[in-house]
Amino acid sequence: MYDGGLEVAVRRAVLDWLDQRTDFGRAVYLFPAHELRHGFAFEGRRVPLVGAQQGIWKPSFLGAALSIRTAYTPPGETPPYDDAIGDDGNFRYKYRGTDPHHAENRALRVAMEQALPLVWFWGVGQSPARYEAVRPVWLIDEEPTAHQFVVAVDEAQRSVTVGPTATEAERRYAQRLTRQRVHQPVFRARVIAAYGEQCAVCRLRYVSLLDAAHILRDGHPRGEPIVPNGLSLCKIHHAAFDQNLIGIRPDTLQVEVRADVRTQHDGPMLLHGIQEMQGSRLLVPSAHAARPDPTRLEERWDEFRQAG
Repeated sequence: MYDGGLEVAVRRAVLDWLDQRTDFGRAVYLFPAHELRHGFAFEGRRVPLVGAQQGIWKPSFLGAALSIRTAYTPPGETPPYDDAIGDDGNFRYKYRGTDPHHAENRALRVAMEQALPLVWFWGVGQSPARYEAVRPVWLIDEEPTAHQFVVAVDEAQRSVTVGPTATEAERRYAQRLTRQRVHQPVFRARVIAAYGEQCAVCRLRYVSLLDAAHILRDGHPRGEPIVPNGLSLCKIHHAAFDQNLIGIRPDTLQVEVRADVRTQHDGPMLLHGIQEMQGSRLLVPSAHAARPDPTRLEERWDEFRQAG
């Protein structure tokens, strides 16, 4: 029997538990699969946040789905979100199979009809399996002929027009929210995990001070948020790379400090943090497919040389 009060209370508890694990968004925390399967206690019940195998998860005592999951895609393969975004800029999430009456699909439909929030877990690694928690998200429409639901990843996205009648302004707005709420955090998590949670230039291991830098910038035709277009950099080296104060030689993977920067005098941060990186070799992931794409490095290197 559907209990609306219980559905809402459990979801509030889930979101609060996730927020506490990430210090309300201030800390970086990737959720191990075993921790999500174990979940937490709520009013005497154990609440797992994902199932052992299912992409769509509904605890037995609830009537609506609680979470959805996207498996990790290794570098070199097409990211799942390339296929999941419609022309209107909104995400789609596929049915379990093609039967609209499958129990898991019915659970998603209840969540949509009752406007209940869900958590979307995005895989960022395989050994061990870890997830970025995008939350809350809502199902705002269903497209039965395509066997999928439309997902809003932001409160504001719930009111945009879905489908071919969306205006160009609505499409751009939805795309921007999608990029901010999903692409950026998932890209960051996957890149940092691929680099062993350290800066590729200076080896700093404070994860809270690490970013995922695009080799070819966001907005470039080949600037996709995929690991081969990313570098795990600390915040100072990310900023220096973005401003072309440092570059990466594509042939040797050595750090090049721009000539005018090497001759400046500006205290220990410039000296030890940037100038002394001249000639050091870039750290790269052990997995070959996760390493920086040579063609992207070549193009970015040309930009760096022109800046000098």
